[in-house]
Amino acid sequence: MGEDFARHLLAWFEQHGRHDLPWQRERTPYRVWVSEIMLQQTQVATAIPYFERFVARFPHVAALASAELDAVLAHWSGLGYYARARNLHRAAQVVRDEHGGHFPHNLAQVQALPGIGRSTAGAILSLALGQHHAILDGNCKRVLARYFALQGWPGQTPVLNALWDHAERLTPRQRTADFNQAMMDLGATVCSRSRPRCAACPLASDCRAHVEGRQAEFPGKKPQQTLPIRETAMLLLRNQSGEILLQRRPPAGIWGGLLSLPELPVHRPPAEAARHQLGLHIAPATPWPVLRHTFSHFHLDITPIPARLTQNPHQVMDSECWLWHPPHRPSPGGLPAPVTRLLAQLSQA
Repeated sequence: MGEDFARHLLAWFEQHGRHDLPWQRERTPYRVWVSEIMLQQTQVATAIPYFERFVARFPHVAALASAELDAVLAHWSGLGYYARARNLHRAAQVVRDEHGGHFPHNLAQVQALPGIGRSTAGAILSLALGQHHAILDGNCKRVLARYFALQGWPGQTPVLNALWDHAERLTPRQRTADFNQAMMDLGATVCSRSRPRCAACPLASDCRAHVEGRQAEFPGKKPQQTLPIRETAMLLLRNQSGEILLQRRPPAGIWGGLLSLPELPVHRPPAEAARHQLGLHIAPATPWPVLRHTFSHFHLDITPIPARLTQNPHQVMDSECWLWHPPHRPSPGGLPAPVTRLLAQLSQA
């Protein structure tokens, strides 16, 4: 079965696969690595312009390792899941400091880098160097779950282990890079999450889900859970020059290391909270409607509070965690998506 699977898939890939993506034109481990990290939570079409700007600014590991984190986050701004960018930056520094600036060619060493798991490590080494490693990204999980009609949600350990067993067994030693790219392409363009184009699939005749008409059942859905709701107020504070107050978030946690808006508790008068927590004397205006931002594990309901200063905030201006930002200039670092939206709304108010 494995030989037929690979043969049919590779024949399809030669005719219908993606062969001219930006990271395929010069397949260095660095470029493939950056692309794989971007593609973890981002569609190819969205990732392409970000990738091109990123590698133009940071063309190799040394350039990324020596860059300021703010510059890295600024070039990631809009992609979301900023832990990816922070891990990429830290991993580049590990490559510089522990591997002499050369991206490691050993699977275990690659997996030891921040932000790189088993599948990403296998993808980098197979796609860039032709090494024989299986991969199992979301597209591959979907293809294999349907092909073998594998019951259960891939996030469950037994299901994930079974998928890895299939991936390892099916991945050929010859043309591993083409095979892995073909698996990702098939899942992205044919075996899609909804409305798979089975008539165009080279594996359809042996795919159990297709033969049994059960494509919609695989892969199994994640068990439903109700996301909790958290609340915060964000201060849209301008000084007399029209500059907006931004705050550097702690390096760990949600939006770690990004510039954001100062936050206040929702159920406390804004002027009192700003004076007590931030040392700011403000005159708040009417709050804007609540903005909901959804993370993978909770909803965040944001109450935006426009305000103006009533006294000069020496304490804030002297702190490295704070920045008065001219709204007409580009952000000096990455901004969370809802903050970008609120700043755009403020500039139009």
